[in-house]
Amino acid sequence: MWECWTTGAGVNSFFAPGAKIDLRVDGRYEMYFLPEAPPGSRGSEGCKVLALQAPECLVFSWNFPPSIPELRDSGAQTQVEIKLEKIGKKTTRVRLRQTGWKTGAAWEKGFVYFNDAWSLVLERLKRRFETGPIDWENSDSG
Repeated sequence: MWECWTTGAGVNSFFAPGAKIDLRVDGRYEMYFLPEAPPGSRGSEGCKVLALQAPECLVFSWNFPPSIPELRDSGAQTQVEIKLEKIGKKTTRVRLRQTGWKTGAAWEKGFVYFNDAWSLVLERLKRRFETGPIDWENSDSG
């Protein structure tokens, strides 16, 4: 499970079709949802690893999608914490918490967006272990 969140190959198996991860504090933690898009609109460009304690905890900064330009263009970010707890031979509890929210209409829009987006990401993670990695070229990634 740790490798799914902390390596390019792991991330590609459920999260995004492209990634650059430098697993150290201040290292890159970038997911490319649109790898062929122009720089700045590919995904979580500019996001970084904030803290890690292998193999149980990863914290990274997270930006906003282009659909919320007032936050995306301002460089606004939140923090995402992934906690992993092995609870059985083949079972790991994954806890995801996003913090650093501010007030205002754009932030509320971001909160609603990520509430849905993280649910999708976690469902894809579950599916990755049940049926295998996502084939981004030949499958419905939704």
